[in-house]
Amino acid sequence: MLIGSHLLNNNLVLAPMAGVTDQPFRLLCRDLGAGLVISEMVTSNKALFHTRKTRLRINHNGEPEPRAVQIAGADPEQMATAARFNVNNGAQIIDINMGCPARKVCNVLAGSALLKDERLVARILNAVVNAVSVPVTLKIRTGWDKESRNALNIARIAEESGIQALTIHGRTRACGFNGIAEHETAGEVKAKVKIPVIANGDICSPEQAVEILKTYQVDGIMIGRAAQGNPWIFREIIHYMETGQKLAQPGITEVKSVLIKHVKQLHQFYGDYQGVRIARKHIGWYCKRNTEMNQHRKTINQIESAEEQINTLNILFDKQQVLAA
Repeated sequence: MLIGSHLLNNNLVLAPMAGVTDQPFRLLCRDLGAGLVISEMVTSNKALFHTRKTRLRINHNGEPEPRAVQIAGADPEQMATAARFNVNNGAQIIDINMGCPARKVCNVLAGSALLKDERLVARILNAVVNAVSVPVTLKIRTGWDKESRNALNIARIAEESGIQALTIHGRTRACGFNGIAEHETAGEVKAKVKIPVIANGDICSPEQAVEILKTYQVDGIMIGRAAQGNPWIFREIIHYMETGQKLAQPGITEVKSVLIKHVKQLHQFYGDYQGVRIARKHIGWYCKRNTEMNQHRKTINQIESAEEQINTLNILFDKQQVLAA
């Protein structure tokens, strides 16, 4: 898949997720097959550019190209400034968030709230595209609610504004994450525009991914929550695309290696105190896939030190390896 001048290794994209797609997780998903990974959402509020949270979110040291950053906001001038700031800090693709349904985002008329105002959408897109020389992409929902599904209108505005790729999450803002995402809208939009269209929402298996690509003729697939605790999903989808066969689940030895490496990188990236606490949710997601490990989640969540967190994981995995032998 081509985004601007960037030819991706494949058409699988890791969705930007606040509190999840930090640098350690992006690197992990890249290693396991994602063709593009996008940062956590970065504010367009200039006053927050130099906070610890923003500095961590825009840290791309050592990451493969292209490096993509998502920005959010409702003011065209602020969004243009945020785009320039992130490009100056290493971003090679700017993604605009008009898909987040979170109340704290929509209450300031950002995220998917913007879909209610198509003129403002156009102003923001034009401001950002004209502010930077790198490709700009856009993520949206199908509309504000079922009575105002305007994804096609937004797609046409996006194409006219110079947006290089469009991701459509198959729900309205009113749906939140309830119900089942639909991808018919993404297919309808793809039939009407020339820019790449990426389908997103509830894509949890290789079979689903391939079926959506074939049925709706979209250009790519974006994976979000399905990658939490299962970064192997990208590798699995690629294998299924190439062979038509399901790839075997990773064995306990590989899961141990990947999880412990991930946790150590979280400790290093955030520092021990914050890293231990952020690692807990990732460990929890991994544990949900493993009945034996899941029994120890409460114990793991009570651990306060980085060293003890790693030691406990080693002990629990070693026990499992012995039982599996």
